[in-house]
Amino acid sequence: MIPLAIPPSSFLDGAMEKHSDTPPARAVFWDRDGTLMEEVDYCGDPSKVQAISGAGDALRSLQAGGWLNILITNQSGIGRGYFSVADFESVNAELIRQLGTSWNAIYFCPEAPPSSSHRRKPAVGMLEEACRDHRIDPERSWLVGDKTSDISCGQNFGCRTILVLTGYGNQQTACGADFVVADAGEAARLILGQRF
Repeated sequence: MIPLAIPPSSFLDGAMEKHSDTPPARAVFWDRDGTLMEEVDYCGDPSKVQAISGAGDALRSLQAGGWLNILITNQSGIGRGYFSVADFESVNAELIRQLGTSWNAIYFCPEAPPSSSHRRKPAVGMLEEACRDHRIDPERSWLVGDKTSDISCGQNFGCRTILVLTGYGNQQTACGADFVVADAGEAARLILGQRF
């Protein structure tokens, strides 16, 4: 089941105690539409999925380097009634097939504006859930996306940020990302080349 809510704090405390002898994980939080697959407004149809060239290699290279790949995606098309959660999962399955690899976890926000949601990017709820579930250190992690809302989400949570110029990226270059790169492949190479 894909998590949609944060469990009680007592659960969090226990999880941290249980793993206190192991270092926190590093993660790359990935936006989906326009970042790993070609932008299709409100995509609920697997036949419209087209993985961005090099995205699968990017995920594999990061996995080989010890990084977690976590998908963090707003999916207001569900809340708007354009497609169902099952359709969303079918799109993900087709994208995974094309990428030739998957993510360590998927988090999505189905709520549509103007409803208030602590989970919808640029809010940080999905990142909080991922960090709790996988004991991730935000300060050693990255968020990669093609929109200002992605970059703001990462900044709000204390991650380093990369804007890709695929999807809407060419229209969002003033978003204040730490780095701006051509695509997911270049983002992965940048991350793997950093020393910190």
